[in-house]
Amino acid sequence: MNLSFLEELRDLDPRDPGRWPLAVLAGAVGATFLLLTLVLTYLFVWQDERPELQQKENQEVTLRMEFQQKHAQAVNLAVYEQQLKDLQRSFGALLRQLPGKTEVPNLLVDISQTALAAGLQQKLFQPEAEQDKDFYAELPIKMELTGSYHQFGEFVSGIAALPRIVTLHDIEIKPTTGNGNGGAPSGGYDDLTLTLTAKTYRYLDPDEMAAMQTSNKKFAHPPRRGPR
Repeated sequence: MNLSFLEELRDLDPRDPGRWPLAVLAGAVGATFLLLTLVLTYLFVWQDERPELQQKENQEVTLRMEFQQKHAQAVNLAVYEQQLKDLQRSFGALLRQLPGKTEVPNLLVDISQTALAAGLQQKLFQPEAEQDKDFYAELPIKMELTGSYHQFGEFVSGIAALPRIVTLHDIEIKPTTGNGNGGAPSGGYDDLTLTLTAKTYRYLDPDEMAAMQTSNKKFAHPPRRGPR
């Protein structure tokens, strides 16, 4: 590009493009066409395709996150499997603490003997109806015992030391009434009444679980009655 060409560009009259040199006119037309093409592309192509592009970008982000999560799970799969084995082993140990149906009478005797060994007098020992849960049955036992705070403590410690799971609920301690003083409470710390509900648990055998599942299905889907 020489100085004469630059001088020609400076001398161009923008109001009279018809007198421009052919090369400059061609360049101006080409630049105008390119600019118009870019504008039309932006208006009719880019704007229409932009939502789809944004959606694809969002999908890419989501897929990347899913890939990272699954990759982390795959890397830690061995750890998860070991944790599952540990949980199954712990669950099995807890399950072994639940007696079977034939062991429940002996467990009831153990609970009663624990109270007697603590020096407590049993005013009430009443097993109630079993309550079926997911895979076990709950057996509540209403108990009323008389004795001292120290004896109550021995009884609770003895219950905790049993090889089977026994929990104590609704515990209430009050002075014993009707002890030969015309029904008046003695008020002493060695003449108290402990009322509670002891709950023991047993696992359901396969036949019992199958029967419970069948019963639950019947209650969930009662038979339809026809029109009267």
